[in-house]
Amino acid sequence: MKLTDSVTAIPLIGEKYQKLLNKLDIKTVEDLLYHFPFRYNDFSNIKKISELLVDETATVYGSIESIKNIFTKNRKKITKAMLTDETGKMELVWFNQFFLTKSIKAKSSVGISGTVENMDGKLAFLSPEYEIVKGQTPTHTGRLTPVYPETRGITSKWLRSKIKKTLDFYKEADIEFLPQKILKDRNYPSLNTSLNFIHFPNSQKDIEQSLKRFGFEELFLLNLKSQQRKKSWQGRELAQKIDLPQNIKKTVDTFVQKLPFKLTNAQTKVSEQIINDLTKLKPMNRLLEGDVGSGKTIVAAIALLITALNKRQAILAVPTELLAAQHYTTLTNLFEHFGIEIGLLTSSKKINNQSCQILIGTHALLYSKINLQNLALVIIDEQHRFGVEQRAKFLQTIETSKTPHLLTMTATPIPRSLALTIYGDLDLSVIDELPKKRKKVTTWLVPSKKRDGAYNWIKEKIAKERAQVFVVCPLIEESEAESMRNVKSAKEEYEKLKKIFSDFSVGLVHGKVKTKEKDKIMQDFKEKKYDILVATPVVEVGIDIPNASIIIIETAERFGLASLHQLRGRVGRSGIKSYCLLFSDSFYASQNRLKYMAEIHNGIKLAEIDLKFRGPGDAFGTHQHGILKLKVADIFNTKLLAESKDYAENYYKNLDKHPKLKNKLQQSTKISVSPN
Repeated sequence: MKLTDSVTAIPLIGEKYQKLLNKLDIKTVEDLLYHFPFRYNDFSNIKKISELLVDETATVYGSIESIKNIFTKNRKKITKAMLTDETGKMELVWFNQFFLTKSIKAKSSVGISGTVENMDGKLAFLSPEYEIVKGQTPTHTGRLTPVYPETRGITSKWLRSKIKKTLDFYKEADIEFLPQKILKDRNYPSLNTSLNFIHFPNSQKDIEQSLKRFGFEELFLLNLKSQQRKKSWQGRELAQKIDLPQNIKKTVDTFVQKLPFKLTNAQTKVSEQIINDLTKLKPMNRLLEGDVGSGKTIVAAIALLITALNKRQAILAVPTELLAAQHYTTLTNLFEHFGIEIGLLTSSKKINNQSCQILIGTHALLYSKINLQNLALVIIDEQHRFGVEQRAKFLQTIETSKTPHLLTMTATPIPRSLALTIYGDLDLSVIDELPKKRKKVTTWLVPSKKRDGAYNWIKEKIAKERAQVFVVCPLIEESEAESMRNVKSAKEEYEKLKKIFSDFSVGLVHGKVKTKEKDKIMQDFKEKKYDILVATPVVEVGIDIPNASIIIIETAERFGLASLHQLRGRVGRSGIKSYCLLFSDSFYASQNRLKYMAEIHNGIKLAEIDLKFRGPGDAFGTHQHGILKLKVADIFNTKLLAESKDYAENYYKNLDKHPKLKNKLQQSTKISVSPN
């Protein structure tokens, strides 16, 4: 049995359990071993029955005197057993687990762990953990017992059993892939030992040692993958060289001077970095990160202009048809006097898509054969909306002889330490200042008792100032799940607001609306045919609505701060005084997390706070929640980040001398999706 084998290679795991394990993202034997506990029950306090005290957590080893299933008067299913040892006896009670009488028989030797309760004046264990004791080392009782992320049909007890047997199988196997020098230098336990420590620790120290090793391992492999992608990209050749002779430089300077606004210092700095990349023979691979409204589009326009003036071709890929149409109009106007032909390619529109110098398109670019032999630059806007495989497919789909420069752009605020980890293979540029015309959006937290007052204020704003309003809800339809009962749905809110704002026009848009219809609704909103637009977070990336000056975010506690900041960026884009109202019924969330939205307007600072509250898994909201799934590593540990990067750079140069590490890197690259 290899670590890379399907999880079905483990005895007694068939198709049924394979499907259930897939829900936990467990597909291989290694995935199972790397399914780490999120906490431990301390059942290491082993006592005799006569020594037990009420409310203490303890483990007792004894014999089952009797066990039976009972229906109470209220038809509740209860399983009762009597546990005895040499010092006394006590009752065990389980609810709705009639199957236990098949697993636990009278006279069985068992280990029982749980919290001692007082039941009718007698000591008892209610719903305790149990295991049949047959002389082997206990797995579920009498120790620090791991508790795992579960799914329906897969319990922590089941996982413990399967992980224990799998670890026993590899007991004598050499599965280590980290170089011995790293283990020695950093005093890390071997992989075998670390897996045993994290799943079945004998002490807190065991857990801490294993976490140190796995935290480093995660960052080390992540940085090795970055090195791999970086070297792969650097090995490509660029066919079309882009020059910046005096005449082109003068034209670009004139273009910048005639803009209706002055570039910020950050825009100027980033533009120079990109221009410097464009004039090199090696293809650019750069990430441009800029907060909402920071002016990434004009920086991209400068790069497109230089490429076109060199008689080369460029592609600008965007996630929606509406955004593509907006960029087409914007660039057509900007380049009106430069004789540059611009094309548009979406699922519904095709304009000059073969002969143009600049081609703007959506995902349709992936499914159309494009013959651009002079292609020198590809720009991908809102890069998180394009998967890794899709971005790679751009270069495979386009019929061009050599590799073009690649610039990816994102408005997702990412703390620098995290960005360097995720995008270690890319050069990073950050626009860290907003244009002067951009005013801060006043942000208020609105509790339930002030909701009616907020609605009256909005009515006044629409009537007197012709303000337009976004209302964003987390869900499309009302959920039946108990945990989501108080979460607002767009359809439900739309019906309610049509009555409250009966004197005004209200529209609705969400992710299930077809693309053409969605684009029409957004265009109608832009043309002021709606005063209020109720939406799901689909508006996070969309066209500019200059007159939109108010955004309401319902059940705001359901969003990460970074996502709230992205949504807030939908208003205040034209210098009009704008407002963001965070509606929340959760006093705790308002006071402890959402309050930062009212105080801070810097996206990266909010993202850092968000990471501390929510962790990297969901810090970037619904669309980016998988941007980096770290099980153990702490991205705020900048020292470990830097050290793991140094190790990765050194060992990547000599991978052939470390075949197990090389093999691990190849396997992990095939199995896992690269985080960028």
